[in-house]
Amino acid sequence: MIETTLQTVFPELTSSEIQQLAAITTTKKFAVNDVAIPQEFDMKAGQPRRVLMLIQTGEIEIFRHEEGFQQHIASRYENEILGEEMLLEPEKVHQLSYRSIVETQALVIRRIDMEQLLLAQPEMARKIYRQLAINATRRLEQESHSVRCHSERDSMGEVQIPNDAYYGSQTARAIQNFKITGIPIAHFPKLIKSLAIIKKAAARANSEAPNLKRVPNAAMGLTVGEAIIHACDEIIEGNQFLQCQFLVDVIQGGAGTSTNMNANEVIAKRARELLGFPKFHPEGNPVDPNDDVNMAQSTNDVYPSAVRLTLMLTYTELTSAMQALITVFLAKGEEFASVIKMGRTQLQDAVPMTLGQEFRAFGVTLEEDIDKLERNVPLLGELNLGGTAIGTGILASPDYRARVLDEVNHILQAELKLTHIAVRPALDLVEASWDTGVFVLFSGVIKRIAVKLSKICNDLRLLSSGPLAGFGDIRLPAVQAGSSIMPGKVNPVIPEVVNQVAFQVIGNDLAVTIAAEGGQLQLNAFEPIIAFNLLQSMQMMTRAMRTLTAHVQGIVVTEQDKQRLRERVEQSPGLATFLIPVIGYQAATKIAKEVISSGRSVKDLVLAQGIMNETQWEAFMHPDNLTRPYRPASQAN
Repeated sequence: MIETTLQTVFPELTSSEIQQLAAITTTKKFAVNDVAIPQEFDMKAGQPRRVLMLIQTGEIEIFRHEEGFQQHIASRYENEILGEEMLLEPEKVHQLSYRSIVETQALVIRRIDMEQLLLAQPEMARKIYRQLAINATRRLEQESHSVRCHSERDSMGEVQIPNDAYYGSQTARAIQNFKITGIPIAHFPKLIKSLAIIKKAAARANSEAPNLKRVPNAAMGLTVGEAIIHACDEIIEGNQFLQCQFLVDVIQGGAGTSTNMNANEVIAKRARELLGFPKFHPEGNPVDPNDDVNMAQSTNDVYPSAVRLTLMLTYTELTSAMQALITVFLAKGEEFASVIKMGRTQLQDAVPMTLGQEFRAFGVTLEEDIDKLERNVPLLGELNLGGTAIGTGILASPDYRARVLDEVNHILQAELKLTHIAVRPALDLVEASWDTGVFVLFSGVIKRIAVKLSKICNDLRLLSSGPLAGFGDIRLPAVQAGSSIMPGKVNPVIPEVVNQVAFQVIGNDLAVTIAAEGGQLQLNAFEPIIAFNLLQSMQMMTRAMRTLTAHVQGIVVTEQDKQRLRERVEQSPGLATFLIPVIGYQAATKIAKEVISSGRSVKDLVLAQGIMNETQWEAFMHPDNLTRPYRPASQAN
C-alpha cells in the first residue's frame, strides 16, 4: 500500500528508489477535525515544516487564522502532497494550518530522513524536485479555474457548496434559483444586522432549551446557544468575513425564506467554528440552522420583523441627509435675501420676489417631511415575533414572545445604544403576519419627499438655464463637460440625476402598493419586493440628497447677475401689478400692455407719465416693498 501511493505520487522513481523511500515512510491516521495532534506532524501554524505528507484516503483542509476566523485556503485529497516547503524552504515558519475534515490516512516522511536520502541519491532528488514543481504548476492551474466544493444534503437531496462558504444547501439553491437583480441581500448591511439582532434575541430567549444548553466540545467550554450569540455579535458588528456570505438575491420567491435560511446557515456554520469544529463536513452536526438557530421562529415572523427593524435603523440616515440639504437651502435663503428677481407662475412673469425667498421655500417644504417620517417610525416597531408560521405561535413556548421582544429591546437600547428605537408586540399576531400597511404608509412618505425634491430640481434646472438664451437666474457649479459635440456646453447633471432618482422612487412606491395588495390569506408572499423597493428608495434618496447638498452649496450669483435680475424686474410687465393702488387696475393694465408692445420698461413709462419721480421709484423698488406685504400710496394722496 505504501509503495503504491509513492509510485502514484512520484511516477518517475524506479522500483529501487520507491523501496528506499518507503523505508523512511510511516503511516498515520487522523480523526475528524484533527488539528492539535502531536507536534511532529506539523498541523499548526507558527513553526517550520518537519514532515512531508502524502494523503492516501480522506481530506485535509488548509486554512489560515485571520481576525479570529478560520479562512479556508484549499483542500488536499487522495494522492496529493502536503508540506512541500519542508524541502524547498526548510527553515521557513509557515503561516497555514492543516486539519482533517473526515477520517484521513496519510504517509509521513520526516525532513531529516528525506534530506539524508536525497543527499545520498542526487538522481532521485532531481526526480522528486521535478515532480514537486509539476504538482505545484498543475495545482495552480486547477485552483485558478475551479472552486473546491463539498456535498451537503437537505430535504431536496445533495447540493455542492464551496469549501470556503459559510452558507449551506438552502442558500445555494436560492442563489441558483433567483438570478434576478444580481443584487445580494448583503447590499443592505442594516438588513443583515437586523436579522442577526433577531437571531441573537431568539437564542437568548431560548437559552434554557436543552438543545441550546449542549456543550459539544468540552475543550471550548461554550454552549450551542452561546456560540450562536457570539456569531450573531460578529455579524452585528459588521464583520466582512460573514457579511459577504449573504448572497441570495434581494428579489426571491418564498416570502423571504431564502433570506432567513441564509442567516440561519451562516450563523450555524460560524457557531460550529467557535465550538472548535470545521464549518463543513460536520460530524454529528453540532449546530443546526433549523433546530438551533431558527428555534421558535418562522420566516413569516422573522423576515417582516427584520425589514421593520432595518427601516428603523436606516431612516435616520435619510433624515440626516434631508436636514443637511435643508440647512444649505436656508443658508442660501439668507445669502440671497437681497437679490430681487421676478417670480413666475405658469412659466410667465408674475410679481417680484427675492431669490432668497425662493431658496428658503425649498428648505421649508422638505422640513415638513422629516416630521412626517418620524411620526411613522413608531408604527414600524410593532413586531409579530413569536407568531411563527401564521400568527398562532406554534413551536414557540408561551412566554417566548415576551422574552424575545424584551431581548430585542435590550440589544437595541442597552447594547447598541439606539435609545430612539423600541419594539413592542403586535396586537393581533394573525393580522400582523400578513399586514403590510405600515410599509405602504412609509413608502408613501418617501414618495412625497421624492416628488418635492424632483420639483425643486426642475426649478434649479430652469433657473440655471442658459447661459444666454435661458432664465439664467442662478449659476450651478460646472461639474463636467456637457456635450461630445458642442464645445463649452455644461449641463445641470446633478439636478438631472436627482430627478431620475425621484422617478425611480415613485415607481418603487407603486411596486410596494401592488405587492401589498397582492397578499393572500395568512401571508404576503411579496414582502421581498416590498423590502427591496423601500430600502432602495431610502438608500438612493439619501445619496441623492447628499450629492445635491454639495452642489447647492456651490450655487453663486454674481454682482452682474444681480443687476441683470433687477433690470428684468424693471422691464417686466408684472411690475405693473404694484401700480394698481397708485393709478388703478385699468391704468396699470395699459402700462403692462405698452411694456410688452413697445419694449420700454415699466420704470421708463412710470417716469415718462409722471406717476413717480426717480427718488420715489428707487424707494418703490426696495426689495422689502416688492417682496413683503406692502401697498403703495395712491396718487390721490
